[in-house]
Order: sequence, then C-alpha cells, then structure tokens
Amino acid sequence: MLAAVYHGQKDIRVQQWPDPAPPEAHEIQLEIVRASICGTDVDEYVSGPHLVPMTAPHPASGHVGPLALGHEMVGRVASVGAEVSGFRIGDVVVPGSGVSCGTCRLCLAGRTNLCDSYYTVGLHVDGGLAERVNVPARISRHVGDLPADIAIMAQPLAVALHAVRGTGAGPGTSLAVIGLGGIGSLVVAACTARGVDTIGVDVSAARLEVAGRMGATTLIDASQEDAAAAIRRATGGEGAGVVVETSGTPRGLEAAVRAVSRGGHIRLVGLHRDPSPLDLTRLVLDEIRISTSKVHICDQDLPDALSLLGDHPRIASEAVDAVIGLEDIVPSGFHRMAAGEAAGKIVVRSGA
Repeated sequence: MLAAVYHGQKDIRVQQWPDPAPPEAHEIQLEIVRASICGTDVDEYVSGPHLVPMTAPHPASGHVGPLALGHEMVGRVASVGAEVSGFRIGDVVVPGSGVSCGTCRLCLAGRTNLCDSYYTVGLHVDGGLAERVNVPARISRHVGDLPADIAIMAQPLAVALHAVRGTGAGPGTSLAVIGLGGIGSLVVAACTARGVDTIGVDVSAARLEVAGRMGATTLIDASQEDAAAAIRRATGGEGAGVVVETSGTPRGLEAAVRAVSRGGHIRLVGLHRDPSPLDLTRLVLDEIRISTSKVHICDQDLPDALSLLGDHPRIASEAVDAVIGLEDIVPSGFHRMAAGEAAGKIVVRSGA
C-alpha cells in the first residue's frame, strides 16, 4: 500500500509500505477515506524525532523505526477482529488517537489519556496517512450520517473540547486563545459553542480570519502589536480570566503570563520544545493557576466532537485550508505547514 512514512527529520517519503496484518481479535482494519496532518506530525518533521521511536522500541507499542504517520483519520471498516462487536464491514468510523490499557489506576479513574501504557496511533505504531491501518475497536466511533469531510475534524475537535472543558469556562468568562493553528481555531469554535466570547491571537492574518469565522469576537495580530497589552485593553485592563496557549512558543507563553488576570487560569495545550522561563513570582502573588491538556479522553470527547460537528458542520469546513492527495503530502502539506503558510487543517483525500 501507499503511505507517508517517517524516516527522520525532514525525511517523510510517500512510498510503498507493507499492508497491515489481519486485525487482532480486538481490532478493526480501516480503509482510509480521509486523514489530516497534525501540528505534532509537523513538529516531528521539522525537528524530530521527538515521539516517533526511531532507535529503541516504544515501551507500550513495541514499535521501533520508520512508520506511517497520521492519527487524525476517517475510515471504512474493511475487516473485523474475532472479538469485536458493534462494527461491520462497510461501517464508516473515526478512531481516537490514543490507545490505553483500560485497567491501570488512571484508566480506572477515567483519565485514559494518561494511561501507564499509553501509545498513539501514527506516532508509536503505523497510522492513517496510508491506505489502510489497524486500530482498536474500543477507541473507534461510528460517524453516523456525517460526511467524511466533516467527520475528519472529530479527533482534533475532541482535543480542543478536552482543553476547553478543563478551563471551566462558560458565558461571562473572558478567554483568550494564543495561537490559532489547527487546534487553536477549533478551541475558538468549542468556546463559541459554549457561549464563551473569545479573543484570538496570532501572527498570521489568514489564521486570524479563520478564527473570526469560527466566532472569535476580538482578533489581535501579534505581529503588529503587543499581544498581552492588547488582551488587557480588550478586557478593560483586567486581563483574560482564562488564557489557552496553543502556539507552543516561548513568545506565546510569555504573552499568556502577562495577559492573564489576577486569580486567572493558563491552560497549556501547545508542546513547548524550547526552554520557557516563567515569572513564577507573578504567578504566586496573583494566584494564577496553570494546567495542561493532553490529547483527549476518547469516551467523552470524541462523541461530543461528533455531536458538535453534527449540529455545526460549518466548523469543519471553516477549519480546512486545503484538501490534497497523499502523493502531494510533503510539498503541499508538510512544507506549507512548516513554513506557516497554512491557515487551517490540511486534509488528505483517499478513496471516495
């Protein structure tokens, strides 16, 4: 089969790759209909490997070496494992990205994204930027009547919903999102759906425009003005009660610390590879809470994302920058995203 295979930094090859084995008893095999590129995939391409186990087996998945990327996908069930119920050949489903054991203390507490044996499809085993992939049935959900071009946003929207849920934000909360890429713009959409007025911050005019269509009520171009000062002006000098930081940059984190109100909450979603000094004195004296958000909890966030997309399919269409073929994924996908040229998600078309 054809797949986008990660071989190391700046080395993704669209090549022939072994077909997946017949699914294990608990798995289903998907024919991929749509997939999309995540910022984490781009991070691996630009400066990795960070997460892909290239030199030693992953402790949970056991995989080592090159693999087919992709953890955002929609697929048609092509084969079903012996112990799987609830899925039939031909069903169209969207899987979550993370695989958990279901029995460790964190899984039993409902925090499956922190499982002791957690691994990610498309980062720690072969993923969906390919023609076929095996995934556990228990992390997969039927898309119902949603078209594949809408359902492809379910997994990234689940990540955004998980991030927003952890803030406790509701109507009346002043909330700023710093970084309006694929996840940041969906955080804006998730906030809008909860009745939260949102301030969107980015250095890209195109991404700011997308965030405006997603419902951001105030837009700040951080390439033209001081983002923290602008957030404070927009909130009457108090600062934002909640700041969701999705850029993963030191500049974004510094702006978040300066922009949050006294007694406020900073929610970190972006992965910070560079050292990020914090003004800890300010955080303590103003009793500012910092929390982090990792991926999503499949049983809660993925069904909620599918439901939200069913009610507001425009979220998906607004989130997409381009739809490309798998053969074009490096120049038209990874290159553009690495250069900051994509205003939203880049979707890869496979099949009908």
